Amino acid sequence: MTRAFVFPGQGAQTIGMGKALAEAYPASKAVFDEVDEALGENLSGLIWEGDIETLTMTANAQPALMATSLAAMRALEAEGVSVTDAAFVAGHSLGEYSALAAAGSLSVADCARLLRLRGDAMQQAVPVGEGAMAALLGLDFETASAVAAAAAEGQVCQAANDNDPSQVVISGDKAAVERACDIAKEKGAKRALLLPVSAPFHCALMQPAADKMAAALAEVEIKNPAVPLVANVRAEAVTEGTLIRNLLVEQVTGSVRWRESVAWMAANGVTEIWEIGAGKALSGMIKRIDRSVATKAVGTPDDVKAAVAAE
Repeated sequence: MTRAFVFPGQGAQTIGMGKALAEAYPASKAVFDEVDEALGENLSGLIWEGDIETLTMTANAQPALMATSLAAMRALEAEGVSVTDAAFVAGHSLGEYSALAAAGSLSVADCARLLRLRGDAMQQAVPVGEGAMAALLGLDFETASAVAAAAAEGQVCQAANDNDPSQVVISGDKAAVERACDIAKEKGAKRALLLPVSAPFHCALMQPAADKMAAALAEVEIKNPAVPLVANVRAEAVTEGTLIRNLLVEQVTGSVRWRESVAWMAANGVTEIWEIGAGKALSGMIKRIDRSVATKAVGTPDDVKAAVAAE
């Protein structure tokens, strides 16, 4: 059985995530302590006892979800499962940073600081209310991309997330995204709905954020990962730290090629994918991409025990 470990992105956050892991595993608690120290604030308190609106703010959600994923990874390691037991790692958008931290490419502290900066930079790139994202359900990537291009009319409108065969997220100027929703319905989309996000991620409007991330990533050590990373913007495995640095910058404005990434892993022998961290959103997407790939969501001590017991 060849497996991959994947790490969730924004939208998976919940109040209380990772708390049971921190209580059950000292190594998991140490991750939250390290993130709190790196950010100079009590982020773990917000994650476990705060309000969901504050946690959902991009600058909080990104390091919080990474901390939860790394806490789950540390719990697995405490039970004898190493990241090198996977053939590949991958993550959805911010989850790519979690994957790199899990694979030893980035330190947890650097990862937390980078994600805080990334969240702030993405938020500041476009004034609130001027950008939007929408999920187009029931259209394939090519059709959704054509819809976005037709709706642009001189503004920005791009396919941002190719999530699975029936879900593509578009991103750009609010008016263009709204036009795209109307065109998508004419083209046969089952639904086209605006998403409750605070900025238009993964499109050209994020260029100011990409520039800030390029400067920040230039200052950080990025080692070659212990396990190849299936990169969002390439949808294939990469192993070299310098290339990964460039791809993390590209990722800010580029499409998250999740459907292709999962298909690439399956084509390269992966038969089982473990989703490490909060929620089960990626597991659902994986099932819609390739039913033959088994999935496990590992986000609680019980999940950890069950995953290890099945070894």
